[in-house]
Parts: sequence; structure tokens; C-alpha cells
Amino acid sequence: MTALPPERLGGLRAEVEGAVLDRLAAVCPVDTSDGGRAEQARDWWPITLRWARDGDVPALPAAVARPQSAAQVAAVLAVCNQAGVPVTPAGGRSGVCGGAVPVHGGVSLDLKGLSGVVGVDDESLLVTVGAGTNGAALEDELRAAHGLTVGHRPQSIAISTVGGWLACRSAGQYSTRYGKIEDMAVDLEVALADGRVVRTGAPGPRSATGPDLTQLFVGSEGTLGVITEAVLRAAPVPPAERRAAFGFATFESGLDACRRVLRRGATPAVIRLYDEVESARSMGVDGRCVLLVLDEAEPRLADAVLHVVGEECGAAERLDDALVDRWLDLRDDVSALDGLLAAGMVVDTCEVAGPWSALGGMYRAGRSALEAVPGTMAASAHQSHAYRDGACLYFTFAGRRDDGTGDDYYREAWDAVTEAVGGAGGSLSHHHGVGLNRARFLPAARGGGWAVLLALKEALDPNGILNPGKLGLPSPWGAPPWP
Repeated sequence: MTALPPERLGGLRAEVEGAVLDRLAAVCPVDTSDGGRAEQARDWWPITLRWARDGDVPALPAAVARPQSAAQVAAVLAVCNQAGVPVTPAGGRSGVCGGAVPVHGGVSLDLKGLSGVVGVDDESLLVTVGAGTNGAALEDELRAAHGLTVGHRPQSIAISTVGGWLACRSAGQYSTRYGKIEDMAVDLEVALADGRVVRTGAPGPRSATGPDLTQLFVGSEGTLGVITEAVLRAAPVPPAERRAAFGFATFESGLDACRRVLRRGATPAVIRLYDEVESARSMGVDGRCVLLVLDEAEPRLADAVLHVVGEECGAAERLDDALVDRWLDLRDDVSALDGLLAAGMVVDTCEVAGPWSALGGMYRAGRSALEAVPGTMAASAHQSHAYRDGACLYFTFAGRRDDGTGDDYYREAWDAVTEAVGGAGGSLSHHHGVGLNRARFLPAARGGGWAVLLALKEALDPNGILNPGKLGLPSPWGAPPWP
């Protein structure tokens, strides 16, 4: 028998008594095998991939519950709530902030069994889908059977789930055209800590029926309730696509061109700007900051968008449109990560957002802060999602310390870039969420609103069983074991 891998994170662990396991097993399949527990011990948080090379996992659950319906999810939560057992919801576990790591043990709630398209309202362009549905499978079915798309294509689409998208306020690569997942969410089915199941939406679009309860749970990362089903806005599969590429002398001049495009009301599906480091590394273009533009829409709409783009980028160098093809071919390729980890490197990305008026300063402050951390070997950024009021900056950093303090370097890099970006007017996260890695920053980031979030947590989960250790919320099991 293979021994369980060592747990890297400290902190209190909640065991699950045999009587509780029996009650859970009467609800749905429960896995207490070493292999099943080890599989649910981590997500794609990059620092944990480094730990995995040493044979370690972040933290092990005592058991894995695998419900097949919302009623079973609710029943599992009711049992755990009564017994005081922590529950960590998990879908595809594609998150990169440790949000699915069961830091206090207890039950890992595998939601992949809640899968499939429940219904399609073609006239209203609404799709009802189970929270455990794989993103790529959803998109394939909608396109093949209905000629529709939700327009949500994160890099993790092949391994992520709808519930995960909603839980961390995910953004797809085409978000400038379609919006982020919160813009697509119309209604949610949510299981609460005490076993109740509620719907959050109201009939009809843009209903004025009090606060939007759907948005209360979008981004809550399983700390307020467990999303079991969603109604999402969809769109017809677009019949036309247009592409363009430009080269700017500076990152700031490229940002300003993007701002002007959005200011005029043009919303290309993709408008990505790379700084000079990433332009050379990813696009093979030296001495320029590459801007890639792709739109998909009705032909005349797409033509109009590219016309506006061309006018606002007229002073830049026109590059080969094949650069867009290069991005499309390589956008999901993370194979280089293995080589970097094997070389002892610490690697991660930090995506943030800010208003156009602050983005240039955020870029300079964030990159400078990363470069100043001892051990940093590379720091760069690109703009990946743009809107009329601002955009997302995506920092990438890599470093190495040969004295065995890689984890310390990782924490220092995150502290440095977070402080620098926040001081320059940026947000904590754009689409990766908070999870465990960013939990220490959230109270300050929310300011006076933090007390409201604490009150919501107390009202909806008074026993604190839902995904403890995440979002920086207080927990019966003490402070989260990171950093």
C-alpha cells in the first residue's frame, strides 16, 4: 500500500468520526482511500506544484464526498454542519490560489457529479447547467446541438467547471466581448450550510427586486454557500472573425490605444498587449510591445470594430496578423512550467485590475517591485482583459534562491507586487480570486466593507464549516496555515 504523502501546510486538522462517515455514506458515495484523499489535496496553486516535486501535498481531507445532486450536496452540508466538520467544495480544482485545498482536513466535496446541460431557452438565450459541468464539454455541446456559446473561455477551460468559474469570478479570454462570468450569471441554485437549497435569481431580465442575491454568491469561493446549478446568458455562435496585430514603442502607448478603442464603444473579443519582455518571449518580436486583436461577431459589426482599432492604432507599426494565430496555438500551453520547476525556479502569475488612469503606474510599480525582490530572475506583464473603465494587468515572475528559501521568495514576491499595485490604485484580483494565497490581503483590500462580509459569513455559516481558511475569514480552526 502506498503511504499517504506528507502534508506541507500546518494548522489544525478536523478528523471525521466514524459515525459521521456512516451518515455521509448514507447520502452519497464517500471515499476514504489514500489515493482519493491525496488526489483532492491540492489544486493548481503554483507553489504546490513545487511541493509536489518533493512528494508533498498542501493538506489532506479526511474523506471525499461525491454527491450527484443538489439534494445530496445539501444533505452532506447538513450532516457536517451538525457535526462541526469543515467542508471544502471542489470542482475541476483548476484554481491557482489554493481555494480548493482542504487546509483543515474534514470533507472535500467533489462536485463533478453535478454535471450536464439541464435546459436551453433559445428564444431568451439562457442556458441552465450543473455546477460540476466541465467547461470545454459545455461549450462543445452548446455549439454542436444549439449553435450557441456562453463566450466564456478561460485558459483552464479543459479542466475547469462552471461552479468554479462562478465561485472565483472567472474571466474568459474573450471577456471584452462577452463580459466576465458575473455578467453571464442570471440565477443560481445554492446549497446553504444548514442544508437549505435556495434560488437567487428573479424572473425577467434586470429585475428590480431588491439586492442581487446572485452576485452575493458569485466570487464567494464556497465560503457562503455551495453553488449547485446556474442559469447563464448565452449568445449565437458568431459567423465572422477578424484579426489584427500592432507593435508599440512602449507599453504605456499601447495601453492608451486600448483605452481609446474601448472609449469609442468598440469591444473586440480579444485585445491583448504584451510588454517588451513578453513580446520577445511569447511572440518572437524584439523591441516592440505587441498588441493582438481578435473579434468575432456579425461581419459588419466585426468590420466596424476593427475599423475603430485601426484608427486608434494608426501610429503603431502594423505587424503580421499571423501573430494572432501564434497566440491561439499556444494560449493553453503551460509545458514550460515543468522545466522551470525542475530547474528549481519559483514561478507564478498575479493578475490585477485598475482604471485606465492608474494602469501605467500600476505596471511600472508592480514590475519594479518584483524586480527588487532578491532572487527574481524575470518579471514582466501583459494586459489581457479590457473594458471601457479599465483593464486587467497580468504580471509573471520567476526567481530562484539556492539557499532553500524558495517559499520565502514566493511570499516576498507576492507581498511586494500586491503592495505596489494597491498603492498605485489597483485591485487585489481580476479573475483568479483570493483562495488561500491572497487571504491575508483581503481585509485591507475591502476596507470598511470587510465588516459586511463578516456579518454575511456569520449569518449564512455560523458554525464556519464552509471552506475555512479562505478569503481571510475567521475560522473555528484558527488562522489559515499560509503564509
